[in-house]
Amino acid sequence: MKKIINSAIASVMIAASVFTGTVPQKTNTASADTSINYAEALQKSLYFYECQQAGPLPDWNRVEWRADSTLDDFITGGWYDAGDHVKFNLPMAYSASMIAWGLYQYPEGIEKCGEMTNYVNNLTFALDYFAACDLGDEVVYQVGNGQDDHSWWGPAELVEYGMKDQNINNERPYYSGRKCSAALGEMAAALAAGYCALQGKSDKVDDYLEHAKNIFAIADAEKSDDEYMASDAKNFYRSSHFYDELFWAANWLYKATGDKTYLDKATSYIPNLSTELGTNELKYSWGQCWDDVQQGGMILYAQNTNDPTYINQVKKHLDYWTYSVKELDGGLRWLTDWGCLRHATAAAFTAAVACDTLPLGDTSAYKEFYEEQANYCLGANPDNRSYVVGYGENSPLNVHHRTAHSSWKNALDTPVDNRHILYGALVGGPTSEGVYEDDRQNHINNEVACDYNAGFTGLMAKMVSEYGGTTDPNFPEPEQREAEFYVEAKLKHSATGSDLSLKFTNHTAWPARIVDNMSYRYYLDATEIINAGFKPEDIVVRVDRDQATMYGEEYAAKISPITHYQDNIYYIEVTYPDGRAVMPISEGRNQCETMLALVFPNYQTGWDATNDYSNSDLLSLKENETAITDKITVYENGVLIYGIEPDGTTPSETEKPEISKIKGDTNLNGTIETADLVLLNKHLIKETVLKDQALLNADVNDDSKLNVFDAIALKRMILK
Repeated sequence: MKKIINSAIASVMIAASVFTGTVPQKTNTASADTSINYAEALQKSLYFYECQQAGPLPDWNRVEWRADSTLDDFITGGWYDAGDHVKFNLPMAYSASMIAWGLYQYPEGIEKCGEMTNYVNNLTFALDYFAACDLGDEVVYQVGNGQDDHSWWGPAELVEYGMKDQNINNERPYYSGRKCSAALGEMAAALAAGYCALQGKSDKVDDYLEHAKNIFAIADAEKSDDEYMASDAKNFYRSSHFYDELFWAANWLYKATGDKTYLDKATSYIPNLSTELGTNELKYSWGQCWDDVQQGGMILYAQNTNDPTYINQVKKHLDYWTYSVKELDGGLRWLTDWGCLRHATAAAFTAAVACDTLPLGDTSAYKEFYEEQANYCLGANPDNRSYVVGYGENSPLNVHHRTAHSSWKNALDTPVDNRHILYGALVGGPTSEGVYEDDRQNHINNEVACDYNAGFTGLMAKMVSEYGGTTDPNFPEPEQREAEFYVEAKLKHSATGSDLSLKFTNHTAWPARIVDNMSYRYYLDATEIINAGFKPEDIVVRVDRDQATMYGEEYAAKISPITHYQDNIYYIEVTYPDGRAVMPISEGRNQCETMLALVFPNYQTGWDATNDYSNSDLLSLKENETAITDKITVYENGVLIYGIEPDGTTPSETEKPEISKIKGDTNLNGTIETADLVLLNKHLIKETVLKDQALLNADVNDDSKLNVFDAIALKRMILK
């Protein structure tokens, strides 16, 4: 979530620095920093948008720690806004329009450095979503509820379970309407800009243009934000005005169609555009951002009309940023505390476009300004710090982003460091004193968002076009993974037996997920039992606690009998057929405890816990201490994935689980059973979500539809 600053407040904040018409002279020192690789920065900025993808992921998504998510959304796809899971169309459309502008203006550099495919893929992913949001006579402008979403801190793949854990059981909402002119204007602009940018690169452009026209027509006819401002959106992305978005969209539609009707529309909006505080002069201060696209629209209008009045208006804006905005050491123009770098890079990109397309006279000072913003972000600053995650030296890691952090316990401070590198994300930036701290809990300076990277992406396209660069051929390199499943154990023992606390743990993050048919084995040495004349099977196994049953009997753990391993070594296996028994979503759900008592036969004495394999790391623990031990082995569908078996077998020596493709086998355990029917029925009533192969297996009738007839067919299979 970003701090909301409306235009009136913004005007007060900058009144003291409004450009007065006297232009200071600066010595031009603009040049590319040879230590900076703009192509790599562009490459990683595009990757960031893949980290933000919602819905079913395309096969070209390169993020190893992301998976399909929010598949039940009314409109799937699109980008999650920031470090959360809401799809706010106003800032998302602003982001897409700016990215499209970068491609429209600077395709040569993008092509030359080899990023055209990634650029087009990521842009069309967002535009496809906007096209789907067009319902004909109204438009979806938000999916997800910000108030609900921000109550939970966890990865996108499990957001539905996180909501339920917070006692939020309603379906994920969507918001649609007509009186949402700002959001709809921005969506129309994005689709029209996409049409312009993607000529010859996508066969979807005509569809984008038709949706742009329809959405714009609604926004223009209503000229109102009443529905938008009465919704959840107002708490996060409050719209200050809508004429700037209509102006922006009309200019893009004129570029796309050549239809003068749109240019006339743009002209008609000018009297309603923002003015400088207390004057009738068109506003040239502040800058291009999600809530104010007047300056970008003015550049387009000047291009479309070649009118000297509006070319001069653009020049005023460039002078304002070059000379009047506060300048930090290193050249950064610092406009405001919340996301200062997104403002600086958006202003820099628009300045570059203006310099390259309008007759502004001597543009050397403007060029110095926009290159300073690019270079500052990439390390040319007093701290020699990159403000782009995963780029250069001393770059941020602990950005304010739920899925990159991947907490398993709904905690902003656990774990200490983000588990994933959110490559390419531009952080908010330094304070007005140039101070920056890589602190996840500082969402003013260390937040990331789609709109933060929007102008930056376009700016990198410009810099690559002018100065070149090389992408990293090995990007992205595989992350070093932690153990995702294991058992945390505690032991008490005496001459009569052992008492065990076994906490099965799900700390998955590659990606965060729920896995059915997980199990673990506790190994014991039955030598003393056999020497006493008993059989190992005579050991009394008592279940003192099965935490899974707290959530429902269907989650209950299955406890095996004493089972022979080799020689005098035996094991007990605890299995969770339903993976929802243990989920990385909260303090209470990321572990599931089973308490076992192992008792000497006939309640006699002679038990020896010291020779039991799985106790090796537990015997030295103090009272109430626990340990994570690899001597308690973990299995997925019967295949070892963690730990070391008593004979030395490790996961690397076992085959990966083969996924069942049996029709009806929804829990993927290789057999058809009642549990499969239960799981299918839960999917049909939306208590759970079947994915991937499980979803294919559930289509028992093989008609590409999943409904009650599949459940009937599966029941018949089970009864045979």
